Amino acid sequence: MADYRTIMRLLVQGRSYHEITSSLNCSRRAISLASKALAERGITTAAKVEEITDDDLEDLFPDGRSVRSEGYELPDFEPVLRRVKRDRNFTLQQAWQAYVTTAGDHRKYGHSKFCALFARYVATNDLSATIHHEPGRSMQVDWAGQTLSVTDMFTGRVSKAYLFAAVLPYSGMVFARASLSMNLEAWIDLHVRALEYFGGVPRIIIPDNAKTATYRPERRDAQRVLTDRYSQFATHYGTAIVPARVKSPKDKGAIERAVRTANHRIIGHLSAEVWPTIQELNAAVEVQVEQINDLKNPHGVTKREIFTSEEAALLGELPSHRFTHVAWKQLKVQRNYHVTTDHQHYSVPYRMAGQMLKARLTDTTVTIFDGEQVICEHARKHGRKGQYSTSPEHVPPAHQNVANLWSRTWFLERARGFGPATVGVITQILDRHVIEAQGYLDCQNILDSLGKKGRARLEAACQQVLNTAAVPTYTTLKRVLATITSDQHVPSVARAAANTLKPEHPGTRESAGQMFVRDSSYYQEGF
Repeated sequence: MADYRTIMRLLVQGRSYHEITSSLNCSRRAISLASKALAERGITTAAKVEEITDDDLEDLFPDGRSVRSEGYELPDFEPVLRRVKRDRNFTLQQAWQAYVTTAGDHRKYGHSKFCALFARYVATNDLSATIHHEPGRSMQVDWAGQTLSVTDMFTGRVSKAYLFAAVLPYSGMVFARASLSMNLEAWIDLHVRALEYFGGVPRIIIPDNAKTATYRPERRDAQRVLTDRYSQFATHYGTAIVPARVKSPKDKGAIERAVRTANHRIIGHLSAEVWPTIQELNAAVEVQVEQINDLKNPHGVTKREIFTSEEAALLGELPSHRFTHVAWKQLKVQRNYHVTTDHQHYSVPYRMAGQMLKARLTDTTVTIFDGEQVICEHARKHGRKGQYSTSPEHVPPAHQNVANLWSRTWFLERARGFGPATVGVITQILDRHVIEAQGYLDCQNILDSLGKKGRARLEAACQQVLNTAAVPTYTTLKRVLATITSDQHVPSVARAAANTLKPEHPGTRESAGQMFVRDSSYYQEGF
């Protein structure tokens, strides 16, 4: 049935038939009937329209289809409404079947009529109070149900990115950002970013009853309290956190609408693309958020305009420094003069390799301490695992010049750390190739793979290969190393034989290496 009262309001305002049909989606016949009723009663103002009672409207515009025959039994919709609210699996089909199977002398309505009567009952009996939002009073937050994907281009590993959304109900201003985690640290960090995006603090923050926000002090107790860290965050920003009631979506209707918008306009737009890092994904999310806040409502005004003109000035001031999560860890400096935490690597001065140091971790920085002294500070790495933050002043001199990396000079410098025999072997390997670079892989395998068995053992194996004048290869050295079972069990360096002859004897002569060799005259009689 057409809404004749609204049609009459628009007619007395001077609206055309085209405007009314476009806005109300009603027929021109209904507009014509309303116009005749106004003319017959001499109604020309909106105030007179409001004086018309509902009974008068039924008399003016009778609808034969709505007249219930006395022969039909009217359903009892009150228990049906309660059941629909309580049981999400209960349907009107089930309610109608129960209705038609009940005993009674009257006729029963069909399914379509039953549903229409139920909708009318709900419209007139299940009334909801309209919540009037005050500017700057509240901010509602929640995770979007759907996720995006981040694909590491190095490993091919795909990670889920969870979308966080925050909204100011009065203006509808929206903030959204993706995170690789839904833990408490990420939850609070996203709150901080939302407040900084809005440029102020509302008096109330309304989250859902997620485990990152609240918990039950006692099992099976209905009472829920804020987590300690979340409560500290609220104290720092001078706001109150009031979680929505369990199973009461109307308490956070604004964020429910914002989440739907985020699913459609952010996830719907970005899910088809491949995002190699969370940073690139969030850059795209920021673009979509700006577009959402610049959309015009039916009155031609954007969320940003309402926020700027009516709400921004009523938000509380941000504190002088942001709230950050602080954690302390004891970390050992590795041989590559880096400490590792949360799968990321941070450099320290190379002379501290092997020491235990103390690290302070916040959301944005990693500070390394030696006792109470600050050694260095790095911007904290997030996203892909295995990233390095290396300061040039922490690198030893031997590693600073990478121009000679994988060159004769580089391999010989590394070989000197083992000993002169290793230098001799590496030199021979490089010299026997017409193209020197063809020997680099053999050198790398010898120094890295065989060098792990111990510097003294590799040096001894190289010395033995030199003593036997064997061709030095990775396989030859590997066999020799297999015979050296400990650092003490190493072959001695070949030395010249001791001189037992007098140099003045006519049967001797000097040879290379200061050795005296007997010739045939030495064995002749008379000597």
